[in-house]
Amino acid sequence: MARFIIRSIISTIITMLLVSIALFFLIEVGSGDISVKILGVFATPEQRASYRAQLGLDAPAWQRYVDWLIGNDWRAERKVGYPLVTATNPQTGEQGWWADVDGQLTRWKMEEGQLLTLKRQDDGSSTAHLSSGGWEVNEEGQEVFWGVDTKNNAVQWMRGEGAEVWVLTKAGLRKEGDGPQVYIPLRKGLLRGDPGISLQFGRPVAVTLVPRIRNTLVLAGVAFTIIMPLALFLGILAGINEGKPLDRIISITSLGFTATPEFVTGIFLIIIFGIWLKVLPAVAIFTSPNAIFEDPTLLALPVLTLTAVELGYVARMTRASMVEVMDSPYIRTAIIKGMPKWRVVTKHAIRNALMAPITIIMLHVNWLIGGLVVVEVIFGYPGLGYYIYRSAIFGDYNAIEAAAMVTVAIAILTRLIGDLAYTLLNPRIRYA
Repeated sequence: MARFIIRSIISTIITMLLVSIALFFLIEVGSGDISVKILGVFATPEQRASYRAQLGLDAPAWQRYVDWLIGNDWRAERKVGYPLVTATNPQTGEQGWWADVDGQLTRWKMEEGQLLTLKRQDDGSSTAHLSSGGWEVNEEGQEVFWGVDTKNNAVQWMRGEGAEVWVLTKAGLRKEGDGPQVYIPLRKGLLRGDPGISLQFGRPVAVTLVPRIRNTLVLAGVAFTIIMPLALFLGILAGINEGKPLDRIISITSLGFTATPEFVTGIFLIIIFGIWLKVLPAVAIFTSPNAIFEDPTLLALPVLTLTAVELGYVARMTRASMVEVMDSPYIRTAIIKGMPKWRVVTKHAIRNALMAPITIIMLHVNWLIGGLVVVEVIFGYPGLGYYIYRSAIFGDYNAIEAAAMVTVAIAILTRLIGDLAYTLLNPRIRYA
């Protein structure tokens, strides 16, 4: 068993690495120029080039992948010449990047051709001073300065040659002068919990993603707690009553629920319970981060939708497995010898009948976590699926990549749990 677990962990690490490479290049390289999706087709080549430079998209693909995976603060430190650290912003509670200059947290900005040094104070504010040095001459004989700007980038300014930068604001693109020539958007990397800044929200992806994961885990957990025991019970009940009216009722009803798409079931439930009867919220409107705990009825219709879709599929798989086990010779022998049927079912049949459904159940855990896009979009539920959907529409590649890696990690973890569950259900299984 220990050998199997070690081998599974190694294969998990390799799988995650390969998936991360494929995911990154499919989203960032294979999807074309992301600036067109964000800025629109009417943005000029100059505007798109400026925006891509600010996002660090002008760097080679392999370098962007390394930055995304393990961070780039170590690379930027060599250019800035000072240790780069993060400090909490008292106003937002989020981490911001600073250069540690002899124990003083420092940033820089360019105004009217003058380089200003910003020194962080204890209350989180900063004081500006005219910078007196730090300029270096590069190979082309130009005076350049590397520092950390106010937008969490390591940047390079050039004396007397401030670049014209197009900045994306809520009102649209705005042209600014005194801009840097080179940008390195600072991040610690996915392995250190920092997959970058969300282009959609302008905040760290980790800050915007974690609440969505929590909401989806709550929804999936409640649905799983209801669906799986009920589906297993109905499947076992139908299996031991093969061919009888109870079996027919359960099988036909299950097939009907399974054949109905999620969006159809969800819309019907909204119309019936949310609009006609008005007994449940038609949409999941979150008035606070903990809205699902303050008003659990927000979960009612999404959970009912998931139950209707998933219940029938798992129940039918359990029924088929139960029928096969009940027809096996050792079950028939036990019954012929006079052992009570309830004891045969509970002591022998159920244990072996669960071997096949356990795989389906583990696969459906993945669906409950990562495949809730349709259900969450219908009800406006702010979970992981809805987050991926909105990020894809907006072109927020940092958010998509991080959210997708979460679903991949859950899929691999549930596969491992499913493999281990086999040994509990059938001790004869051994892994070489």
